Amino acid sequence: MSDLSLDPAAINTSEGPVVIVAAGSQDSERASSGHRHARGQLMGSLRGLLSVGVEDGQWIVPAIHAVWLPPHHFHAVRSHGPFAGWSAYVAEPACAGLPQRPCTIRTSGLLREAVLRAATWALEPLDAQRERIAQVILDEIRHAPPAPFGLPLPRDPRMQRVARALIDDPADERDLEQWAQWAAVSSRTLTRRFAAETGFGFVAWRQRARLMRALEMLAADKPVTTVAMDLGYASASAFIKLFTREFGATPAAYRRALPAH
Repeated sequence: MSDLSLDPAAINTSEGPVVIVAAGSQDSERASSGHRHARGQLMGSLRGLLSVGVEDGQWIVPAIHAVWLPPHHFHAVRSHGPFAGWSAYVAEPACAGLPQRPCTIRTSGLLREAVLRAATWALEPLDAQRERIAQVILDEIRHAPPAPFGLPLPRDPRMQRVARALIDDPADERDLEQWAQWAAVSSRTLTRRFAAETGFGFVAWRQRARLMRALEMLAADKPVTTVAMDLGYASASAFIKLFTREFGATPAAYRRALPAH
């Protein structure tokens, strides 16, 4: 794979190849502070998980998925543990037929192989064969079904304070009334604001935050029972039932589907 670094100027212009790809690995955690660029970006990992923050939400992205960011969208990224992955940067005019909002997609084998092939190219005009591979990448982004890994954040600063506290510690057992008191709002206001601003009720949002953290822990090879207990579930079976309902697979089956470290 090629080096992960790219000249910032290359991803802040539509000049040059329609798709530019960087791929590589490092033994330490990879993190980038909040930034934006003129090209659209599709990013994915080859092992483990990525956390991707955008202006109004957060994604936990497992290795079998990728996140799409249209041009000029603010975002920050970090890996959980050593990083191996890739980013494909798409010239802004070619993004017109691609998703117009940040989203997560399931990565097909075809997309992954096309991206890794493109990562070996020099930063130069594409010949006919490479242009066809670039168009495959664009078609795969265009037609990939979205995947449910988003965690939307409320806009109200008081609700954001609660939301970020729960992201930091999803196992916190305070109930609705206690969180409302901590945020200096009524429980009715907390309930109404969360539903209106995130599309989830407060309890459902907290469960989703716990499931996002569960994905991280499963990728780190934590036993299912340990994950359930550390995240505050009453039992491993309760956790397994909720996880399966949300993601369509048991925690054990999900972990088996992850690429080997």
